[in-house]
Amino acid sequence: MGVSVSASTAIIVAGLFVAFGTLYPVASNGFDRVSDAGSEVNERALERENTDVEFVNATYDGSTLNVTVENGGARTVSVPRTSLVVDNEYVTTSDEETIVYDPETTDPANGSTSTELWLPEERLRFSVPADDPETALVATEEGLQVRGTVVAA
Repeated sequence: MGVSVSASTAIIVAGLFVAFGTLYPVASNGFDRVSDAGSEVNERALERENTDVEFVNATYDGSTLNVTVENGGARTVSVPRTSLVVDNEYVTTSDEETIVYDPETTDPANGSTSTELWLPEERLRFSVPADDPETALVATEEGLQVRGTVVAA
């Protein structure tokens, strides 16, 4: 009876070590993933807090809609990831239809159509063909949206 009890106890203890050895990495990886996700959520919230877009104007001259917004935040915004919605319909824009310029030093006609970065205090202008639009909405990749009413040029 003495040897069989000791052997049984040793087998149970060895089984507990194996079980703990497989359970610990799974729990540790799960905890790391949850922690990383929490950090990512906080980082995105900070990015959203540092981003501010202000609606400047939206004018329509009978064929072309010009929508101008200003980056009033402290963070650079991606131009290709900024969307234009006109009268609740998404508008696909090309590089030639988006102009980034500094309102203090540059006329919109001389702005850059090739940049993908919209720096703080710069303006972004969309110039797209339209058919009698009423409202325009600009949305950034952070989820910020500004909406304005279109006026005649």
